[in-house]
Amino acid sequence: MTSTPHHAARRAADTAAGPVTLSTEVAEALDAGAAVVALESTLLSHGLPPGRNLEVAARLEDTVRRAGAVPATIAVLDGTPLVGLTGAQLERVCAPDAELDKLSARDLGPALAAGGSGATTVASTSVLAHAAGIDVFATGGLGGVHLPLPGESTTWDVSADLAVLGRTSILVVCSGMKSILDIPATLEVLETGSVPVLGYGVDEFPAFYLRSSGLPVPHRVDGPDRVAGAMTAHRAFSSAGMLLANPIPAEAEMDRDLHDRLLAEGLAKVGDAAVSGADVTPVLLEHFHTASGGASLDANEELVVANAELASRVAVELIR
Repeated sequence: MTSTPHHAARRAADTAAGPVTLSTEVAEALDAGAAVVALESTLLSHGLPPGRNLEVAARLEDTVRRAGAVPATIAVLDGTPLVGLTGAQLERVCAPDAELDKLSARDLGPALAAGGSGATTVASTSVLAHAAGIDVFATGGLGGVHLPLPGESTTWDVSADLAVLGRTSILVVCSGMKSILDIPATLEVLETGSVPVLGYGVDEFPAFYLRSSGLPVPHRVDGPDRVAGAMTAHRAFSSAGMLLANPIPAEAEMDRDLHDRLLAEGLAKVGDAAVSGADVTPVLLEHFHTASGGASLDANEELVVANAELASRVAVELIR
């Protein structure tokens, strides 16, 4: 069902993304002032193999519900931005022959106008979730500044996730940014965008597959209530979002030596194949998944489930 006039008015005031369509469950939760957690769809359609992606989708939504919130998986289907998917829509997103485009925030307008279908990234999910009035979004890893390719000293490849988070008032819960990225540079860009970076129960910033990057987090928080308090105070004077970095569960962390070897191999592979732009991350992640014998897929699943659980607990605190 589409949203109520109240939500339509809020969307018009907060974003130029246009109207969104809410599932019945999400619309009723928002109308009732209940906790809602946004979930992206690129992880499902582009980050996990068919079959497993649908299992993870169900596990994520179940995790959110068990923690007391309502899941809102987001995607664009046939020109309609959907906030909250039905079972049939989830199956379509996860189907082997789905052939969904990967839609960042900049792609939403053209895709909607053309009646296209696509999975949403962190950037576009944040925009659509905020348009619907959702305050919390759980994902795996944030995009960031890419490492220079072998033989190069600089890069202009910077994820749109960072700019969108700098202007969209939403809490993104993740396990840091993917360790295939330049984490120090990414943290500097977040600082420039006035995005508060919190570490959940840790003093060192996590690195996706690894619990620590060795870099300090600007602010440590212990407990969902502390996160909610920080977000509420921040939003009183800033339109920027907030990043909550939640390290991968200790039992799911990848072996560091294996991780470092796979990263070096993946970067060399990208350089040899002259891969660039949006194709770099998929190639690197595919190398991780294949060369690790699936260990990176297991790690990815466990960290995103942990983030969904934490995000739900924070969302519940935000409505108290």
